[in-house]
Parts: sequence; C-alpha cells; structure tokens
Amino acid sequence: MIAAPAWAAPWMVGTAEVIALIVIVTGLLQVGFYIVQLAFAAAALLSRPPVPRGATLWRRYSDQAPPISVLAPAFNEGLTVVESVRSLLALQYPNFEVLLINDGSKDDTLARVIAAFDLRPVQRYVDDRMQNAPIRGFYASPALPRLLVIDKENGGKADALNAGINTCRTELFCAIDADSILEPDALLRVVRPFIDEPELTIAAGGTIRIANGCKIDSGQVVNVRLPRSFLALVQIMEYLRAFLMARLALGQMQVLTVISGAFGLFRRQYVVDVGGYSHATVGEDMELVLKLHRYMRDRGQPYRIEFIAEPVCWTECPEDAAVLGRQRSRWQRGALECFAKHKAMCFNPRYGRIGFLGFGQILLVDVLGPLVEVLGYVLVPLLYGLGLLALPWLLAFLAVTFTFGVFVSIATLVLEEIQLRRFPHARAIAVLAGIAVIENFGYRQLSNIWRLQGWWQFLRKQQSWGTMTRKGFGGASAG
Repeated sequence: MIAAPAWAAPWMVGTAEVIALIVIVTGLLQVGFYIVQLAFAAAALLSRPPVPRGATLWRRYSDQAPPISVLAPAFNEGLTVVESVRSLLALQYPNFEVLLINDGSKDDTLARVIAAFDLRPVQRYVDDRMQNAPIRGFYASPALPRLLVIDKENGGKADALNAGINTCRTELFCAIDADSILEPDALLRVVRPFIDEPELTIAAGGTIRIANGCKIDSGQVVNVRLPRSFLALVQIMEYLRAFLMARLALGQMQVLTVISGAFGLFRRQYVVDVGGYSHATVGEDMELVLKLHRYMRDRGQPYRIEFIAEPVCWTECPEDAAVLGRQRSRWQRGALECFAKHKAMCFNPRYGRIGFLGFGQILLVDVLGPLVEVLGYVLVPLLYGLGLLALPWLLAFLAVTFTFGVFVSIATLVLEEIQLRRFPHARAIAVLAGIAVIENFGYRQLSNIWRLQGWWQFLRKQQSWGTMTRKGFGGASAG
C-alpha cells in the first residue's frame, strides 16, 4: 500500500492496483510461455540436429525424395520475379516442378518471365475440385521442362495458390512467395519429416530470413550481411524470435498453428479435402493449418505438422514505416479472423493440445497481447504519476515489459549462434544484440499501435490487403 493522495478514495487505489496486476500477470504469462518455448526449441534442435552439408542430405535422401510442385503466386512482382524463378530452377532436388502463377499482375511480371525464359503458350490439364478465377493460359519451354507459368485473372493469393494446387500433379506441393529466394537445398531439408514419417506428416514449414543487406547473385544469397536500415534490423530479430524460437517450439509440441505463406510443404490430398486456401481472410496461411488440425482431429486420424529450422527462404522486408505498418496490421487482422472463425476449437477438449496450447497462445499473444500491453503503457505510468500506484508496481511493469523481452531476444540469438550460425561475423551478432535492447524503446510500442489498427480493421470487417511497395533484390544487394 502507498500513502494515497488526499483526494483519492481507497477504491481508486484498489482499482489502480487491479489494472496494474492484470497488465503484469498478462505480461508474465507471455514471458513464461516464451521461456517454455525456448526450452522446447532447444530440445527440438538437439533431437533433430542440423545437417551442415547439403551433399550429405543428397546422399541420404535423394533416392527417397518424393516429387514436389513448387507453387509461387506472383502479383506485381516485376522487380524480383526473374531472380526468384532462377533461384527456384536452381534448387537441388531430384524431382520438382516450378509453377509460377501470375495472378492478374498489372505490371510487367508476366512479360518479364516470358522474355527471360523464352516461354511459349502450352496446354495443361486442370483439376476443378477447388474454385479459382479463370486461367487465361499456360506458358512453358522445352529447354526448361521444370518451369510452368500459369496466367490467370486476379483473385488474390489464396485463389492463385488454389489454381496452382488444381494444376499440379504431385502428391506434395510447396507454397512460397514469388518475391522470395529458397536456398538450393531447402526442399531436401524441409521434406525430411515426409520421408521419416510418411504416414503421419501432412505439412511442414521452414525458416524465413531477411534478405535486405545480403549480397545476391543469380538468384542466390551468396553473402549474408546485415542491412543498414533500422527497421530491417529490427525485423531480423522479430523473424529470429518467430521462427527459431516460437515455431520451432510449437512444432516440437505439435501445436503449430501457422506455416508461413512464404515457405511451406503440404500433402496435396489433405489440402484439397479441407477445401484449399480460404478466400475470405487475409490470414489464409494460418487458416489452412487450423483447418488441417480440425479435419484430422474431427476424424481421429493421427498426424504431424512439423517445423524444420534448417531450410531457409530469404525474403525482402519493408524498410518504410508506412508499408511495414500496413503489413503488421494485416497480419494482426488475419490472426483475429482465424481465431474468430475457429474459436470453437479454443480450450475444447475434443481438439486436445491444439485447442489448449495452440489456441491459448493465439489468445494470449495475438488477441489479448496488444490490447493489454498498450493499456499498460498508458495507464501504469499515469496511475503512478497520480500517486495511485506504489513504486514496486511500476518497477514490476517495467521489468515484465522490457527486461524479460530483452532476455528472450538475447536467448534466441544464443540459440542461433550455437546451433545454426548463419551470421558469419561476430560483429553481426553484436549489432543484433544491441537491436534486441533498443527495439524495446519506441519500435515495440509502435508495433503495438499497428496491431491495434489491425484490431480496428477486424472490427470493421475490412478485407483489403493494402499497397506493398518493394525495392527488389537488386536494392537489397546494394546494402
């Protein structure tokens, strides 16, 4: 208790302490969950240690690797699409086909691909089990039998992926973004659970990393370097936490609720059975994974949805605050849409650990997290300033908000350096360690404002994607 101001009634002090308690307990629950995730992430890396050389993987898996169709939807990707296709064609995998889906681009995406690879119109059988916008034509070349370009009317990313699934002929398909670059052995690494446990594995996701600042040559990341942009550096830390800690741990627990739309491998039949990607959400990648969980649980079929840390997909991140804000508010809106659509699974014993742990994590981090944290930023310092809260309450709030946040980020960096070592220079680790501290003062609060915008868009049932401008990998390499 504190000596409350003369004007303050006892109920005011009590209410202030209840508000602070809610904020602190919510923060502690989040931090506690993150620490548990760190432990499971470390266990996952120990139980399936990285294979350092692609040649080893080739000897071990090449004769067992099933055929894969790589689906790459492209909308206005003229700046990066040719480099992306080149990187896909250079993948080290025994049997694969690249299906680039031009989703009614308004720029020169299609013209650039046709010109760069000397493509001609061809015919192709299309399954019709999932609806998609009309396909205008197919393009291929005898010189590049692994490449097929699907030109269709614009219908959005989910619609483009469904068109690709209808067109592909393989049991497995890999969904990626056309503005991304897969490492040459990424397919060999991500297909491992499908080979090790073919009867159980229905989906697997890989790691997404930031290409800004890296040197890129012929569609490959040849030198991993840090960008100069602060916003890009902060996103590197965010991606490390999201993939190397959270998704690796959730995969180990078998409660993974999202496989990034930028890089995921799926068993085609199950995706067709659940109706493919949904059109009525901007979180179609997360929604697909939730539908797969629900489908398998409803039928009582054993299954596994895995996350593999080693295979890497490089992507360009926004360096402009306005563009980044639109992306983050859209991600928040997508998470809320998925939670609302499948809320019947939340804490429902029928869905086991995915209902309790998977949906519990979404509720805590995505639904309540931004609301409670912004409430804390506004009210806790204000109530302390008014004399309604004692100093220990303020210190506890600051410790939960900042100290533990820095600890989780640094621990993730340690995990990265011990197990994967993607950053070749110690200076890069030191810079990122500094960013892990600095991001808590300004950027973290701004990020929560963007997430609240996503909340507002969700309540208004807004469905637009917003404009996403890119520099292209040529710009990235210049950093």
